[in-house]
Amino acid sequence: MSNLTIRPLAESGLLVEMGDAIDAPTVGRVAALTALLDEAALPGVLDIVPSYTTLLMDFDPERTDQAIVSAEVERLCRELTKHDPPPSRAVTIPVAYGGDLGPDLPGVATHTGFSPDEVIARHAGGEYLVAFMGFAPGFAFLSGLPPDLATPRIAPPRTRVPIGSVGIGGGQTGIYPLVTPGGWRLIGRTPLRLFALEREEPFLLAPGDAVRFEPISRDEYRTIEARELADS
Repeated sequence: MSNLTIRPLAESGLLVEMGDAIDAPTVGRVAALTALLDEAALPGVLDIVPSYTTLLMDFDPERTDQAIVSAEVERLCRELTKHDPPPSRAVTIPVAYGGDLGPDLPGVATHTGFSPDEVIARHAGGEYLVAFMGFAPGFAFLSGLPPDLATPRIAPPRTRVPIGSVGIGGGQTGIYPLVTPGGWRLIGRTPLRLFALEREEPFLLAPGDAVRFEPISRDEYRTIEARELADS
């Protein structure tokens, strides 16, 4: 793989760089390599942390070393070239914007110079890619936020962000799958459950998925929320 770079980090880590663009092919390669490494369960490897275009590997230097881990990564990357990446899913996320469900919408509008309705239209009109998962179970970092919607995080962060909150943090957007602290600007909320342990597949989203947001009314929000609760 020509765009593969493996760099040592101290004596117990490797940084695997799989490209320099946050796009679907790179995201797919990172996700596929992560899956292969999880399946391989290499001796001495303690943790695997994927990100937008990189993958961090932490290992026990008393059980293995950088040369061995690097050789295994290169071998598995050659395996990737023999298989087509899994097809990307298209996922639509319904969102009720503004009001008590999106208390920071007016602030985003003020910062960007758009009206609240324009912020909603631009956010819902974006084409998003699940670049990687992190922070909390089911939290998807989405690339593709229109640059003119970029808004600084709030300070200090909230100690409690409601489940399903859709936020903007700098140049990113995302959805809070659990009640957690958070500093992203909350512009709406989805009634869909992004993380549910009782489902066969607990995570609604996965790296490589194509995501779009669909504005809905408060009544539609309550209807979908009731259905989600009934199915749980």
